Amino acid sequence: MQGLVYIFIALATLGVAAAAYFGMTFSPIEAFVTAIAFGALAVMLMERRLRQRSEARLERAVEDLARLLSTDARAGQVLSQRVNAIADTNVGSRLDGIEADISVLGTVTRQLAEALAEFEEARRADGGSRLAEATAEPAEPDDDIFLDPMIPESELRAALDANRLVFHIEPVVRLPARKPLGYDLVPRLMQDAGGLADAPDFMPRRGGEDLIRRIEAMALEEAVTIARRAKTSGQPITLFLPLGRATILDKKALEQVTATLVANQAITASLNFAVRQTEWKPLGPTEKRALYEFRKAGAGFVLTDATSLRFDFAELEGLGFSDVRFDATRFLSQPQSFTDFHTADIAPYAKRFEIELCGTGVIDEQQLLSLFEDGISLVQGPHIGRPGPVRPDLVAERPRDAERRIEAQA
Repeated sequence: MQGLVYIFIALATLGVAAAAYFGMTFSPIEAFVTAIAFGALAVMLMERRLRQRSEARLERAVEDLARLLSTDARAGQVLSQRVNAIADTNVGSRLDGIEADISVLGTVTRQLAEALAEFEEARRADGGSRLAEATAEPAEPDDDIFLDPMIPESELRAALDANRLVFHIEPVVRLPARKPLGYDLVPRLMQDAGGLADAPDFMPRRGGEDLIRRIEAMALEEAVTIARRAKTSGQPITLFLPLGRATILDKKALEQVTATLVANQAITASLNFAVRQTEWKPLGPTEKRALYEFRKAGAGFVLTDATSLRFDFAELEGLGFSDVRFDATRFLSQPQSFTDFHTADIAPYAKRFEIELCGTGVIDEQQLLSLFEDGISLVQGPHIGRPGPVRPDLVAERPRDAERRIEAQA
């Protein structure tokens, strides 16, 4: 803009020179001097005007700066007063008091939540028992834990001595590809009349702890053999083997299991102990800490036959649990008896703690679709695959098999 003004001054100067020479009959020198004088006067007036504007602008800027400094000074004074007030306050003691109050509040909240959960479970159990009595429906299998199995202990002991216990595998698959994640090691008893008896038909329910420990020890030995041979063949396998209170509460049995795991640390990552919820719930802190030795050796845990999903998943994660199993039919028909969450929210919540949910006893395709829609990707049941024998090259030859082979050759 300023350059444009100077151009106009130059043009006006040329106009004055031309007017003086042609209009006023000035000589060329006089016309030139007159033009120079006019141009110099115009430039001087222009510079003076610009300097006045600059001085006015500078004065306004100085006034604004003075106001800002004054405001900053007042703000600094107020801040200094507040800092002094905070410095005079005993913050340490107040923080200690607040932390103590928060700790007490957290304890009370946790106790209240536990009490409410126990109350809800008791109320549902009472309501369920009354409903069962009113409708005269048969009881769930878990309600028959005090009934004697079909095969008595004496016959089971004789069968174990005769090496008639075998272990089959039942797959656990991941949806939607239905790729096997691992296999349950299922004990089955060969009967003299032919056929196989499943675990509910011969596992002791009252007493018989020595037999249970013996079967679980055999399962561990079988699992180690299968896992070793599978790894050697280049096809590692994940196995879930049973573990109950009979073994957990016996110090000698725990030491034997720990020694076996330590001696086979090359394959312990393939072994997971399946603990029933009814066996896990009564355990105290001491027994749970003893199980942590298995975790240190590299083995994992799964919680089976869960009748509720109201768990402390953080605790389960710390102890090495990888998944929680529950009956798929009961979960889909009565989800409120398992959790207060929406069925589509409980699986993502458990995954926050690196724990997956597994639906067992799946009987049809519709149950698979319902579970998958709720985010539950692990399933097991007769619709997936029933227990079957292990590949012969993965198991050790049992004495009874050797006897049968010799008899056949004879």
